Amino acid sequence: MQVLLGKRPDRRYAANMLDQDHDDIHPLFHGAPQTTEFKKLRKRIVRATREAVEQYGMVEHREDGSVPKWLVCLSGGKDSYTLLAVLHELKWRGLLPVDLLACNLDQGQPGFPATVLPEFLEKMQVPHRIEYQDTYSIVVDKVPAGRTYCALCSRLRRGNLYRIAREEGCSAVVLGHHRDDILETFFMNLFHGGRLATMPPKLVNEEGDLFLFRPLAHVAEADCEKFARSMNYPIIPCDLCGSQDGLQRQQVKQILDGWESNSPGRRQVMFRALMNARPSHLLDPKLFDFTGLTLKNFDDMDDSEEIPQLR
Repeated sequence: MQVLLGKRPDRRYAANMLDQDHDDIHPLFHGAPQTTEFKKLRKRIVRATREAVEQYGMVEHREDGSVPKWLVCLSGGKDSYTLLAVLHELKWRGLLPVDLLACNLDQGQPGFPATVLPEFLEKMQVPHRIEYQDTYSIVVDKVPAGRTYCALCSRLRRGNLYRIAREEGCSAVVLGHHRDDILETFFMNLFHGGRLATMPPKLVNEEGDLFLFRPLAHVAEADCEKFARSMNYPIIPCDLCGSQDGLQRQQVKQILDGWESNSPGRRQVMFRALMNARPSHLLDPKLFDFTGLTLKNFDDMDDSEEIPQLR
């Protein structure tokens, strides 16, 4: 499969590549359902992912012709499996000129099936790195009883992933957050943080040496769920976050579920709003110069009584 380097593939070429049903598919897609419904689902996810990659400029087109390397984080959940498969499909079809390295960080959670992901990645012929770091014990020791583990667990995980990316020569850490994650984070910040912010599709880490990408930014959680289940990927549940009652994210998810149930399509409308911000119609003087607003000088206007002609 030819990989296009140095320039963005022509849109018509890319569309044709996505429309074709190739016989030479990546091992990650072996055994994929042949139903029309699944083919539409797969195409929808791949198109949305490629749209985000292009829209937010995730691929570096280097002058020396070298290929960027991405560290694709794999937790064993439905979202990260979907991310891994879709990125490999785009690369397989010559639409993503990057090298991909899958990475699982085993954080020492009780009952975590340590052999599932290595065996899966070997079987699927996916280059990978498995890293063991017992951050679970640190989280349990540091977080007071009754408090959730999420914040500290996330910081420790992110720090280790950045370290691994540097060791492997990667320019980006790639995460499987989808549209619904982004919406939920927005409302969590709105309700509990007092700010309008969410997880961006692309950012630079604090040290300034690594990108962080979220290529599934336009993909619905329900589509990730259907895709991973249909492919029978060995999904590993999260026993730390998902099983803890009363989490802010779960509360927000329930609110959004209610809105979606009453008004189907509401999630997508709200997501589009995040891409259509108008600083002049908000209240943050750091984003818009309200003090600099001036009125027109009517003294300089033409006061002729001549009726303007319609054209």
